[in-house]
Amino acid sequence: MEQPTSIDIGLHSESTQNRRKHSATVAALERQQHDHVDIVDAAELLDEADRRLAEMGYIAVYKREFSWLSCFSFAVSISGLYASVATTYVYPLVAGGSAAAVWGWLISGFGGMTIAMSVAELVSAYPTSGGLYFTCKYLAPEAWVPEISWLCGWLNILGQVAGAASSEYGCAQLLLAAVSMGSGFSYAPTNNHTVGVMAALTLFHGLLNSLTTNALEKMTRTYVIFHFAVLISCCITLLVMCKDKHDSAFVWTDITPVSGWNPVGFSFVFSFLSASWTITDEDALGHLAEEIKNPELKAPWGIVLAIGTTYIGGWLFTIVLTYCSGTIEEILASPVAQPVAQIFYNVIGSAGGVFFTVCAFIVLNFTAITAIQAGARTVWAFSRDELLPLSRVWYKINKTTQTPIYSVWLFVTVCILINLVGLGSYTAIAAIFSLTAIALDWSYCIPILCKIIYGKFQPGPFHLGKASFWINLYAVVWTLFVSIIFVLPSVLPVTPQNMNYVSVIMVAVALFAVIYWYAAGRYYYTGPRVKAQLIEAAVVGGHKRIGDGDEKSAVDS
Repeated sequence: MEQPTSIDIGLHSESTQNRRKHSATVAALERQQHDHVDIVDAAELLDEADRRLAEMGYIAVYKREFSWLSCFSFAVSISGLYASVATTYVYPLVAGGSAAAVWGWLISGFGGMTIAMSVAELVSAYPTSGGLYFTCKYLAPEAWVPEISWLCGWLNILGQVAGAASSEYGCAQLLLAAVSMGSGFSYAPTNNHTVGVMAALTLFHGLLNSLTTNALEKMTRTYVIFHFAVLISCCITLLVMCKDKHDSAFVWTDITPVSGWNPVGFSFVFSFLSASWTITDEDALGHLAEEIKNPELKAPWGIVLAIGTTYIGGWLFTIVLTYCSGTIEEILASPVAQPVAQIFYNVIGSAGGVFFTVCAFIVLNFTAITAIQAGARTVWAFSRDELLPLSRVWYKINKTTQTPIYSVWLFVTVCILINLVGLGSYTAIAAIFSLTAIALDWSYCIPILCKIIYGKFQPGPFHLGKASFWINLYAVVWTLFVSIIFVLPSVLPVTPQNMNYVSVIMVAVALFAVIYWYAAGRYYYTGPRVKAQLIEAAVVGGHKRIGDGDEKSAVDS
């Protein structure tokens, strides 16, 4: 990777300044010129990852605790495989029935896999907590870095919040489904109950994310073991105990849409949501790069291996569910609004159904916890570059835990607020599921497109070689295709109750980002900032400041 060891923090060239009079403005550049910058002596950095971080303009503030196992476990958990399939299996069934569930996962999962490989390649080259947002600094034309980074950053944070919020809502749904099943369906969950339980669970997950990195790493490494044990035991139990399995012709060829869309083939494409929502947030592990030992290797390999496992495992689990599904109309009409929970109940009975539904609830809790952790690191990294309002608050690191507590609780609060739409309509919650895939995938495709178009990319240790261009191109084309599908209503005729509100939410956030840019952002935001300058010299007596001479640490609270 071609990065200077001494970073120029002066004003850009005159031509760049002239163009930025209409965006970041010369005033913003002058402000950056006077930013506090840590002088870091290369001789004092024993960790190669911290050295590379300083080369990219940042100083390390986290402890690097995450190992190979915890990286893989984190990346698997963020997908939620077992639980994510359980909560999204309804969408392909409505779109086209059994064949749509099986083939939709295979097709959509491949698209997600190409995105994951493209993301891993960029994370390896530029491993920071900013994830792919930060890569715009090196991949985009210098004159356009502020605008492109701003767009990429806001899409990413939107997708992160939507993903975590939908995970929390799914947790509440599964818990209440288990309660309903245990009561013999005498209890029927309501939207109000679901939102209340969601809020309580989100607060609990916020408390867990307020712990130290070491504590989070120890918890994380156990997730994947429990996850795989549940997945394998569930598949075996269903296959053994289901006495009336569908034949292969039904599973692989029967297409019976109930969405109202015509022709049938068009309805079929809505089945892509299940895999697209499960195989998303591919750069989540990248946001933990500053807490990982050897992140240039562990982060990309963790992403690829975990997403590959999710792709194959999710497809096989979907096949098992489809063989054991029983009557599609019956499970779609389940009183708990969870077809997979109904399959458990029908095949295994009440006790077994409750058990595996609770297991799905626990697994999805892992997803929610890791999503909040990644999201909080994203908020912190964006605040480091002053992308968000009140950035100086969210950037603070707690002295006791050495983690961004304020960022954690901002993220938790926004997740709860966005899930309040569930009080009005379940379809609105489905829009949040769709929003996750669209917003996150486009936040990845922006730097991928910059990599393809401008040719400034310098590969890291993980590289796709000659296949890189074609994998990157497929990822972008696939994202464009599914984005069109996911903004359309999945059921016809359209009513206020089944309207797909994802476009409304996206437009609202886009308007906020644009207004905030022109009202304030362009006057101070210049893209990813330089916070450290690496000096290859004799010992300089620790970290020093240049600028106005103040000694100020990132650890402010």
